[in-house]
Amino acid sequence: MRQFGNWLYNTFLANWMRRILTLLGLVAAGVLLYVFLPPMGEPDSCAAGVEKHAGECIGVNGTGYAFGTPEIDKVARAIARENEHVGDKPHVTVALMLPLQPDIAAERKQLRSEVQGAYLAQYRANRAESTPLLRLVLANPGDAYGQQARVVDQLGAMARDKKGNLRAVTGFNLSLDATEKAIARLTHDLHIPVLASRVSADGLANPEKAAGKDPYPGLARIIPTNRQQADALASFHGQLKDEQTVLVKDERPHDIYNNSLAAAFSRDEDGPPGPKDQTFESPSITEQGDTGNDFSLIAQNICQSSARYVYFAGRPVHLRLFALKLAEVPCRGKKYTVISGSGSATLDRYLKADDWARLRGGDGKEPAVTVQYAAPGHPDAWDRELHRKGMGKRRPAYLTQPQQELHTLSELITRRTAGDIGPVRLEDSRTMLVHDGVRTIAKAVLLANAQTEGTVPPLKRVSDMWQRLEAVNKVAGTSGWICLTNAGNAYDKPVAVVELDPVTRGLEFVGIGWPNGRPQPEDCRVPSDTG
Repeated sequence: MRQFGNWLYNTFLANWMRRILTLLGLVAAGVLLYVFLPPMGEPDSCAAGVEKHAGECIGVNGTGYAFGTPEIDKVARAIARENEHVGDKPHVTVALMLPLQPDIAAERKQLRSEVQGAYLAQYRANRAESTPLLRLVLANPGDAYGQQARVVDQLGAMARDKKGNLRAVTGFNLSLDATEKAIARLTHDLHIPVLASRVSADGLANPEKAAGKDPYPGLARIIPTNRQQADALASFHGQLKDEQTVLVKDERPHDIYNNSLAAAFSRDEDGPPGPKDQTFESPSITEQGDTGNDFSLIAQNICQSSARYVYFAGRPVHLRLFALKLAEVPCRGKKYTVISGSGSATLDRYLKADDWARLRGGDGKEPAVTVQYAAPGHPDAWDRELHRKGMGKRRPAYLTQPQQELHTLSELITRRTAGDIGPVRLEDSRTMLVHDGVRTIAKAVLLANAQTEGTVPPLKRVSDMWQRLEAVNKVAGTSGWICLTNAGNAYDKPVAVVELDPVTRGLEFVGIGWPNGRPQPEDCRVPSDTG
């Protein structure tokens, strides 16, 4: 009987108990996996509106998330506080679209400048006794805008959402193929107004007097194009002779900033022909690769030429290295001026402690290499220009109004009226220009809403206002008057010629260049022959 009982237990009861315990174990393991691991195929959540894709936190957020970049933590939290202040009051949303997780310290600092500029403009606009108010969100398209398509999808949904009321996208600090794709989709496919504050490539602009439809309907831009910057520099330098200049250009594919700047510098110059173009190809925006070897050979060739002015079409990382290699070549005491575009506005942040001494040269008195670039703005520009020799008692409004705007912004920063947003540095022009871009959007929204105060204007109504921003409706930006053509381009926007001084280790304002060779009209009215 006992044997029969053991057989019965082992055959039925024990097996069922093992099965039940196994089943319970599997259920418990499944619950733990569900709780502590994300579902298969779904990305991790970084924050509200932001998901991890390919190791980057991609998406849109306005609740204080800093995308893991400590440099923008304070200003991101300030934006969140301002958005809470807006609350449910009538408002429009503006998205600042920039790569928000840069690896290089210099790029993280320039990112901070750009986000600070947008926030300070939001803060000012929301205290100007006009409605609707501005809500600001940060949009991360990934490194080099590589995942912009995901973010553009989000922004399209926000534009359709009556609670979000997205009415403009700004930012865009790199002229790349991926940037162009993002702007094209936003403007052409989704009909969302875009104001590009930092990209200067000529291809990222609507052509003046275009025969057909604009490639980017609803696009405005407040920075002079590379061609306009080159014209302003040529005007400032008094038309250099061809034999005095040489072009050094980066031929890396898909970088339309480099291509556009090289084309702009390849202008016809008077006199006997100078040396041929010197080309190189960098591995990426931030990597040096073997360019140092190329630059040493290029510097030797330039030494044997008649050129003393070098046009450089490339990114700051490579400009730094080129300037150092040029300074190292002994060339019978020959001094050089390297001229570049607005992308070099943060070059000093890439320089190391001993770089300054290398640029100063052997005697340390007169720099072997001086770097000049066309900056979109400089904090000393208006005061210095108004006090330069020959100005006398003349105080033109195209100088005094931007001067007053800059003083207002500087006071806001100095007094910390808008809160602690980290150290603010105006010399690199990024805070100034992004601030002016958001101020321009605020002016367009105000004009679009003039007849129906307190409501939210439709998307097209906002973009239609770009061409109204001239004459009495111009924007007095910290970087100069902003008066837009019918194509949405800044008309004769001034360029601050800035010099990297190895002696003072500073960014010194040299003077103002005008793309048209003369200042803007007194009333900033765009003439009919533009383009």
